[in-house]
Amino acid sequence: MKKLSIIFLSVSFIFLFACQGGQQKSQNQETAKSAEVGPNQLTEEEKADGWILLFDGETSTGWRGVNKQNFPAAWMIEDGALKCQGSGRGEAGAADGGDILYDKEFSNFRLKLEWKISEGGNSGIFYLGKEVEGWPIWRTAPEMQVLDNERHPDSFLGVDGNRKAGSLYDLIPAKPQNAKPAGEWNTVEIIVYRGTVIHKQNEETVLEYHLWTDEWNKLVEGSKFPGLNPDWANVAESGYIALQDHGDDVWFRNIKIKEL
Repeated sequence: MKKLSIIFLSVSFIFLFACQGGQQKSQNQETAKSAEVGPNQLTEEEKADGWILLFDGETSTGWRGVNKQNFPAAWMIEDGALKCQGSGRGEAGAADGGDILYDKEFSNFRLKLEWKISEGGNSGIFYLGKEVEGWPIWRTAPEMQVLDNERHPDSFLGVDGNRKAGSLYDLIPAKPQNAKPAGEWNTVEIIVYRGTVIHKQNEETVLEYHLWTDEWNKLVEGSKFPGLNPDWANVAESGYIALQDHGDDVWFRNIKIKEL
């Protein structure tokens, strides 16, 4: 009788363990399914956390040219990405090109997106930008650099690599420098909160700075920006997010934001 009881208890424990294991496996599969959404989509967790998409992967809804009402013809939707079709003329660009912005101003936020650059390409991500008639948006906005570090001259210009990918353009270098080669997708997160700004590239924090401080003013004072806009250091508390047409092919996708 004791042997039968032991056998019965053993079988019961095995059955219970198998059921619990199956339930855990099912829960893990559901969690993985929720996390594995395609490009330009939000997970249920992201939706609940307050994230919104700025690009749906299919249309240019919400986007227009800087100081324009239309969406420039040099930009297109390709394979679920916003693509700038390079003119090959650098900053001179094309008559039907130009930078684009999302038509809403943001102040405190977390911005995430992915970018891919062509060989020898250059572009940028602007934030807290303002529209001034006749001005490109870089005259008012900080820029996270987008670059093919292996080929574009900006990779060895500037100071200490402050024109390489992920850097605060021409001001603070991205360290570590972890950008992927041309043709590969890079992930970005830009966090702005009450003057504190953080750049993340490929899941690593590469720089941090603080707007409107004495340190910030001294940094800008020693750069090229005051000669282009004497009030450049006084970055706005709220502004536009914009993507740069620098005359090269560049792609952006999975653009999403959470306001803080």
